[in-house]
Amino acid sequence: QVQLVESGGGLVQAGGSLRLSCAASGRSFSKHVMAWFRQTPGKEREFIAAITWSGAIDLAGSMPGRVIISRDNVVKTCYLQMNGLKPEDTAVYYCAAGATFERLEADYAYWGQGTQVAVSS
Repeated sequence: QVQLVESGGGLVQAGGSLRLSCAASGRSFSKHVMAWFRQTPGKEREFIAAITWSGAIDLAGSMPGRVIISRDNVVKTCYLQMNGLKPEDTAVYYCAAGATFERLEADYAYWGQGTQVAVSS
């Protein structure tokens, strides 16, 4: 079992930056692929980025050149640095952990509760 808790969301002006954190507890954090998704009302969760235990990264095209995903296996935390935020980035951002390096929501067994990001124009 892996428990995930996101933090770092909030209200920011367009062009600003936020760093989201995902603190994990439980066993085998370092063996899991960590990913970030986001969701707006009425839409499916959208994949943003994933990172393996060794640091391999997969970035979707939803936020090109504006996000950096990283992880610290010692402190069991995954991060999502977001720069140049736009109003359309407003969403609930979720952290997820899974066993495979994929982009599908169904491939991730563990989820955090989400953190709200709001970008004002």
